Amino acid sequence: MYTCAMCKKHSCRSGDLENAPKNCPCNEEDTQTEIRKLYEEEENADIARNSALVEAEGYCQKSRLEEIIDFANKCNFKKLGVAFCIGLSKEAEILCSILKENGFDVTSVICKNGSIPKEFINIKDTQKINPGTYEPMCNPIGQAILLNKSKTQLNIILGLCVGHDSLFIKYSDAPITVFAVKDRVLAHNPVGALYLAESYYKGKLHR
Repeated sequence: MYTCAMCKKHSCRSGDLENAPKNCPCNEEDTQTEIRKLYEEEENADIARNSALVEAEGYCQKSRLEEIIDFANKCNFKKLGVAFCIGLSKEAEILCSILKENGFDVTSVICKNGSIPKEFINIKDTQKINPGTYEPMCNPIGQAILLNKSKTQLNIILGLCVGHDSLFIKYSDAPITVFAVKDRVLAHNPVGALYLAESYYKGKLHR
């Protein structure tokens, strides 16, 4: 069992592997050798190198949006896909406009594509957000397949719900990066729950 989240030594960062905890992934020499081989594959090597360059060149200076633009340019990705939630339609419009202004071909697909009723996945009327109304299900598999058909080179997630993002990631052919995640309560800033874990959210999160 790996417990990196609880580690205070971070031998992986210092390079002091002789004093690494016994269950440190750095001690998995055979596994790490196999992992390194994967970075020798051309696509993986390009993405890893360009990610490191973007991190260093914009460190604490550039926003995530600027970093996505820099990363796509370094990887020579010209066809970008945006998979977004209908609740962030305005944000999607602004994002796509900025990406187009920066020279990218942009395809965007909304979560409600296909207008498939929730009854299709056995959601009862009483289980809807607004019972008694027509509610189409979110269709992340459709988002992925439609972007695949468009032959996008990099897909950007904007505000997909928990679980829906999992299905999108599962079916996307292109590499994926996340611009923003869905958190309706915390203004799409989910780490806020961690910062409040010992105060406001203590009774809600701790068992």
